Amino acid sequence: MRTAAALIIGNELLTGKIADENLFVLAGTLRSLGVKLERAVMVLDDLEVIAAEVRALSASHDWLFTSGGVGPTHDDLTIAGVARAFGVPVVSAPSMESMLREHYGDRLTEGHLLMARTPEGARFVTGGSAAWPAVVMRNVWMLPGVPQIFRAKQALIQAELSGGAPFISLAVFTTLDEGQLKPMLDRVVEAHRDVDIGSYPRWSGADYRTKLTF
Repeated sequence: MRTAAALIIGNELLTGKIADENLFVLAGTLRSLGVKLERAVMVLDDLEVIAAEVRALSASHDWLFTSGGVGPTHDDLTIAGVARAFGVPVVSAPSMESMLREHYGDRLTEGHLLMARTPEGARFVTGGSAAWPAVVMRNVWMLPGVPQIFRAKQALIQAELSGGAPFISLAVFTTLDEGQLKPMLDRVVEAHRDVDIGSYPRWSGADYRTKLTF
């Protein structure tokens, strides 16, 4: 089974200024592709921390997806962090420069051109409804933190990672609470160790007490 990790980057997330939306979206995409998301890490905008996490997570998983930190401002450190993790310099990609010049025209600034930076050796994945390519360095996808743009990149991931067997999930709703269910549920878990079984209680506003997923 193919595995993945997510690295969610941004001071604004860890200080409570903005709620993360991207991990939920990514998890759904990967599940539909049969890729098991095994780990998610959230870090501040810190170059050394980003580099260390990229190094560790990319080595222990088939794919690593980062979210945030790919813009042109002082706190956008993901590109540099990935480059440092792999021991390569940050370079300006001519193809990205051309796209930026065409898009911005007379409004182009040096700040805009900073968005052409990539780790040396990175490749670009294009297609679908995404206006801009996704930058991929080895097994690391560097995705933007803006939720609308992050969602648009999912089509690129789906095209690139297609071919795996998707996960199949079923749900059972019961009026029994978890205390009542535990003996029966323990027997099911013991008999089906390869099945991921979840139990989710509901206390109000529903006509069931526990939702079981398989």
